[in-house]
Amino acid sequence: MAFTRRRFSQTMIGALGVAMLPLRPVLAADLVEGRDWRAVSPPQPSAAPDKIEVLEFFSYGCPHCMDLNPVIKPWASKLPEDVTFRQVPVTFGRAAWANLARLFYALEYSGDLDRLNQEVFEALHNDRTKLFTEKDVFAWVASKGVDVATFEPLFNSFAVETQIKRGDTLVERYRVDAVPMIAVGGRYVVVGQEAKGFPDMLAIADKLILMAREQKAAS
Repeated sequence: MAFTRRRFSQTMIGALGVAMLPLRPVLAADLVEGRDWRAVSPPQPSAAPDKIEVLEFFSYGCPHCMDLNPVIKPWASKLPEDVTFRQVPVTFGRAAWANLARLFYALEYSGDLDRLNQEVFEALHNDRTKLFTEKDVFAWVASKGVDVATFEPLFNSFAVETQIKRGDTLVERYRVDAVPMIAVGGRYVVVGQEAKGFPDMLAIADKLILMAREQKAAS
């Protein structure tokens, strides 16, 4: 379910209606490069060198990311101990999406991300709340019980700006041109051309984790 810089991915749009179907068994040996996954070249280092890092590139402005979020969160919570999961908000050079990325990181630093992460999506896409300017963001977080006096310095902080720049760098290195996009172990990106929904995408990610683990053990 990809929201591209210019257009929707037709393959992924068709999967939305069956996003909650049961997982279809996928064996690592059954995965086909180009159909199920693509290689990251060159391989990218993990922010946690001793872990297999799974990255979800997303934006609050992407409706498919909203649908994936409540599916990927329970999946991520059950990942093995040697796997770490991280969401990376993309900007694609858009000022509005940059502010949404700032909102994500500011909520993370304030400790409110777990509570409000899905609500940001729902505010944008279900309630049609505008969250693209500082004024709109601060008004919305205040309505959710966040102390704006504490939140505003975080939103405009050097730390948040640094995170956004790091995210933009990752977007370039992983060649992200559509979201949501899942990368595994700095080596693989889920493609899922024949996936029937999000659970199928995550089943592929599970097998890519196995491949990344084998690669890590062999290196």
